[in-house]
This record gives sequence, structure tokens and C-alpha cells, in this order.
Amino acid sequence: MTAVLPSSFTVRPPSKEDAQALLELVSDYNTSVIGFADYTLEDAEDELTEPGFTAETDGWLVFDGDRLVGYGAVFGKGDHRQLDLDVVTADLAVETYLLERILRRAAEFAVQYGHSSVQLDGGNYQVDAARRDRFAGYGFEPGTTFHRMRIDHAEPVAVPEVPAGVTVRRGAPDEASQRAGHAVLNESFEGQFGFTPRSFEEWHAAQENFSAFDWSQLTLLELDGEVVAIRSCTSQFVGDENCGYIGRLGVLDKARGKGLAKFLLRDQFALDAAAGRAGTILHVDTNNPTPALGVYLSVGMQPTLVMEVLRREVTAA
Repeated sequence: MTAVLPSSFTVRPPSKEDAQALLELVSDYNTSVIGFADYTLEDAEDELTEPGFTAETDGWLVFDGDRLVGYGAVFGKGDHRQLDLDVVTADLAVETYLLERILRRAAEFAVQYGHSSVQLDGGNYQVDAARRDRFAGYGFEPGTTFHRMRIDHAEPVAVPEVPAGVTVRRGAPDEASQRAGHAVLNESFEGQFGFTPRSFEEWHAAQENFSAFDWSQLTLLELDGEVVAIRSCTSQFVGDENCGYIGRLGVLDKARGKGLAKFLLRDQFALDAAAGRAGTILHVDTNNPTPALGVYLSVGMQPTLVMEVLRREVTAA
């Protein structure tokens, strides 16, 4: 299959200077599907400057004259066994063009990193059944489903009691704390869908690049002198929904069953409410091997949006 664009269309790699145009493209698509933008200028800038993303080979902007009509990109982390794609366009010919290039680049990554094949994942709002069906025509199958969970803070939230024997370390301003958090993150998320372990250096660079994050938003729990749990929050939902966001919450196996996850959740609810946030948001994989969804429901969070991951295996070029 080889898609051919109209002769008036042009294609070039993206750059940070294209963030505003990308924001408008993504916002238009999202609004047409779910009724709101669900994307910010900071999101666009962060995506276009993601460490490890090489725009010249891994990203494409499609223009009809001066109007941006399509965006495609492929992102890899760690050993690049698992890749993420992003395709946004309302033009089906452009969608085909971008998917072909992403599939080709994924096959090249497989060769580059010594894999016989790689997993390529793309996100989709579950209500967009037509897009899911089109991706199925390219060999993509359902991978998993994520729920966006939210709890509203109409009133002040009580500060929870710290579990017995636990020390709360708020913020990670030094490398030792950051390394401890990174180690817990990799161990606690091992085996979960779409999670790729990264070296400390790669993870640290990504955190530093993320405009909605600073190290004061990383909280660690210590038990018997060992860091056993992590909560990493960002401000990415503050501008559009006035909500705090829990990006990662992980507890080591040996420390589960002690109420640490519920404490970290309720503690963040109290912090967000005290800061005047309307609520707290997080995403949960409904196929998570840990009973995470039940924990979030038990503390009052409710699903507000359903997203799915579509996956395809791509063999080496």
C-alpha cells in the first residue's frame, strides 16, 4: 500500500514553533469527538520537544497550502520494544499516508534496536468507533482500556492520617531522592500494559522537559528506612479543568496491603482541595494486574472518560 497525497499538499517535520498549529488541529478533532479540547499549548510543546524524539525522522506535518491538516509521530522509550504513535487528521487520505510512514519507521526501529518485531500502540477515544474500525484495517487490535477517573472537591478535604511506621518525603530536590523514586517506579510498574522501563538518565530528562512537572510534585513513602511508594503529580489539568493530576502512583509488592495507595490518594485530594482545585484526576488501566480500579472507586473517584489503546505488532524492516 502506498498512499499518495494531492499535489497541492506538502509534508515536513514538526518543530516547537508548530505547537500553536498543532494545538488547533488536535483541539478541533477532540472537540468533534468528545465535545472539548482535552489538549493545551503546553501539551503540544512538550510532545514536540520530548527527549529522544527526532522530528526529522519520527514526525510529519501535512499542509494544504498554509493550513495544517495532519500530524503524525512515533515515539520510543528505553529499548524501543514498545512504541507509541500519534495521528491526528480529519482527512482519511492523510490518515493513511501518516499511518504508512509510522509503520515504516516502526519497522526501522525494530532493526535499529535489534528486535525481530516491536509493539506499536495508538490511543483512541472509545466513542470514536469509526477510527477504531479504520485502524483495524491496518492490523491494529484492542490492547487495553483506560478510564479517566475524577473526584470533585466541593468542600475542604480532611488530611489523612499517615500509616503507622511510614515517613512521608515531599519533593525530590536531590539526585538521591530522584533515583529512589525512579527505582520504585520501574519496579512497581513492571509488567503493566505499555510501560517501558527507562534508565534514570532518560527518565530524568523526560521529567525535566515536562512543563507541567517539577520535583516538588514527587512524593515518596518510606517504610523501615526504604522508599516503597511513589506518587508523581503534574499541573497539566490545572489550566483547562482546574484539577490536580496524579500521573503515577506505585507501591512495591512487599509494601502492598498496608493502605499506602489510599493514603497517597487521600493526601493528594486534601492538597488539591486546599489549593483551590475543583478536583483530582488520574488514569487507570482497567486491565491493571493490581486492583487499582477498585482502590480508586473506594475513595470516591468516578470514571468520566474512556480511552482505548490499539496495538499492532510490526516486524523488522
